[in-house]
Amino acid sequence: MDNRMFCFQCEQTAGCAGCTGKAGVCGKTTEVAELQDQLTGALVGLSRAVDNAPDTNEGTWRLMIEGLFTTVTNVNFNEKTIRDLIDRVHAEKARLVPNCYSCTSRCGRNDDYDMHLLWSAQEDVRSLKSLILFGVRGMAAYAYHAMVLGYTDDAVNRFFAKALFAVGEDWGMVELLPIVMEVGEKNLQCMALLDKANTETYGTPTPVTVPLTVEKGPFIVITGHDLYDLKLLLEQTAGKGVNIYTHGEMLPAHGYPELKKYPHLKGNFGTAWQNQQKEFADIPAPVLFTTNCLMPPRASYADRVFTTAVVSYPEITHIGEDKDFTPVIEKALALGGYNEDKPFTGINGGGTVMTGFGHGAVLSVAEQVIDAVKAGAIKHFFLVGGCDGARPGRNYYTEFVKKTPADTVVLTLACGKYRFNDLDLGTIGGLPRLMDVGQCNDAYGAVKIALALAEAFGCGVNDLPLSMVLSWYEQKAVCILLTLLHLGIKNIRLGPTLPAFVSPNVLNYLVENFNIAPITTPEEDLKVLLKH
Repeated sequence: MDNRMFCFQCEQTAGCAGCTGKAGVCGKTTEVAELQDQLTGALVGLSRAVDNAPDTNEGTWRLMIEGLFTTVTNVNFNEKTIRDLIDRVHAEKARLVPNCYSCTSRCGRNDDYDMHLLWSAQEDVRSLKSLILFGVRGMAAYAYHAMVLGYTDDAVNRFFAKALFAVGEDWGMVELLPIVMEVGEKNLQCMALLDKANTETYGTPTPVTVPLTVEKGPFIVITGHDLYDLKLLLEQTAGKGVNIYTHGEMLPAHGYPELKKYPHLKGNFGTAWQNQQKEFADIPAPVLFTTNCLMPPRASYADRVFTTAVVSYPEITHIGEDKDFTPVIEKALALGGYNEDKPFTGINGGGTVMTGFGHGAVLSVAEQVIDAVKAGAIKHFFLVGGCDGARPGRNYYTEFVKKTPADTVVLTLACGKYRFNDLDLGTIGGLPRLMDVGQCNDAYGAVKIALALAEAFGCGVNDLPLSMVLSWYEQKAVCILLTLLHLGIKNIRLGPTLPAFVSPNVLNYLVENFNIAPITTPEEDLKVLLKH
């Protein structure tokens, strides 16, 4: 195998162009990158089989969703588990079209797709296909979380196959562009499905103040996005003297009634995911990764890391489908935790953070918000959210939030909020000026809030005093952006850099039709946005 790995699906890709050589910025090796391409090519082959087979079933869609989710940045670094997935995809294709699968004729229906054809395609075709592929990878994460709670949508499932099929076809911009926009449409359906799954399972989130202090005694840190895994961990640790602390995108779990009812769900540990190698180094507790945001564990704490679901790393203990977290619990009890309460702070020195301002909570006080706007108390809304990362320029978002005027409201979601969510911005109209809507998975909630405000004021979303300032890192940000474009939302500011996989012509299309613009400085962007 050569060392010509090529990957440009995340924001921190080398040189803002693409990771090549022996390892990517995320830590995956050339071998893993090549296997992820093989898995994607096999999934394209499976989509071709789905297109011609009548007997697809729940297992087909689950496999397609798991396969796509596995290729999201910082999810799976394990050659063995990816090879196993490739074998499962091939076996499913053989089941669906046994005669076609054994045929040796090259008709385009019996082959896996060669991903090198995509990476070497004409730049506009490559750009559009990348938007489709990366978009459905992100969407697969949302579909997965809904699926484990028993919620599925046949239209969403079938679109995964449609999108993968398009990636493998020799199509041009005319055929591909509508499918790019359809990613946004179907992702909206998928996010609505996940919102329904979460709220019907765990209740409607309510605002809550979450401490950053870790109490003395054994504890477990759980990170990622999967609320179902957290629920199981809470059940299995009940009465065992082990406290649970969320990390990263798991923070919004504290707002759900069916989760926060557990008294040993104590608080939140750490800041953004990219600080994990430093923050996990010395804690006397295990860490459970439930979804993406895994960085290669350092030797100082690798023996305390556990993975589950689609997350995998070589030589790290994996909790399988039985979801028996006994090894994690035993590790917590053996390590013992801290001897006394240990206070931690956020990046800006705050000792608590708030969460739980989902669409249900915000819209329950919609009249209060509307009255504050009509009275002039609230002049503008900012949605400052998205993924976080380590690239220089991320401090833009902190400075932006700090500089927002006192008569404005800041809504935030996803892990980018860890740059500023411990700031005390005060209140406005009886509400906190800074409100955490939730995970990146909860972007649907922000959409619902915007649409409800537009309806209340009898205008379009683009006519609201609302500005979106987004950061991106990986593929879930791609599908969210496409959803916003599907809804016709314009004037989005995007940073800290523009995606490397967007060609100049495709970028011009987005600028001309949606007025997407890169971030500049907080001062200049605020000056422009507040005029809207």
